[in-house]
Amino acid sequence: MPTESTRARLMQETRDRILDVALEVLGENPDAGMGEIATAAAVVRRTVYGHFPSRLDLIRTLTERAVTEMTAVLTEVTASDAEADAAWAEFIARVWPVTHRYRVLLALRRGEYGEAIHSLLGPVDDLLADLVARGQHTEVFARHLPPDVLSQLAYTVLFAIADNARSDKTLNTRAATITTLLLLGVPQPQATTLTDNQP
Repeated sequence: MPTESTRARLMQETRDRILDVALEVLGENPDAGMGEIATAAAVVRRTVYGHFPSRLDLIRTLTERAVTEMTAVLTEVTASDAEADAAWAEFIARVWPVTHRYRVLLALRRGEYGEAIHSLLGPVDDLLADLVARGQHTEVFARHLPPDVLSQLAYTVLFAIADNARSDKTLNTRAATITTLLLLGVPQPQATTLTDNQP
């Protein structure tokens, strides 16, 4: 008989697998249902609903996971004394690997779960806006748009590049970093230098 701790570990592993598979399935088709996710995860629907009582619960959990990862990176990057443009370049380089996993949230944010996702992504939005405001204050970022709008445009472009990177291998971290810096108003030579300085 499995022990209580073994059962708990197995349940957690199943839950994590469902979340990982859900990101893949929803990345291919944002309208995919719980049945499709269950099939792809090699479990029955009841198992998925046992962990996530509704599709909204599943998407909320995916969003919370994304927020945790991205706020951790942003908090660390913005705590440094680096100029805002260098901090942005570091943020893009470090967050690029997870953009492939969470790009689906951008599509879902425009759908029926938009309000829930938008509220959960609030901490990420606020940190991005603060970083852009810092760059505008020191004149390394353009000032033609408010910081919250400009940061969201650059962030959206990051996900657009990640979404197309699966079919075009030239769309990589370097392309994403340079493009978003250009959008923020950083001159191309400086954007290229900042990007090439990333490890």
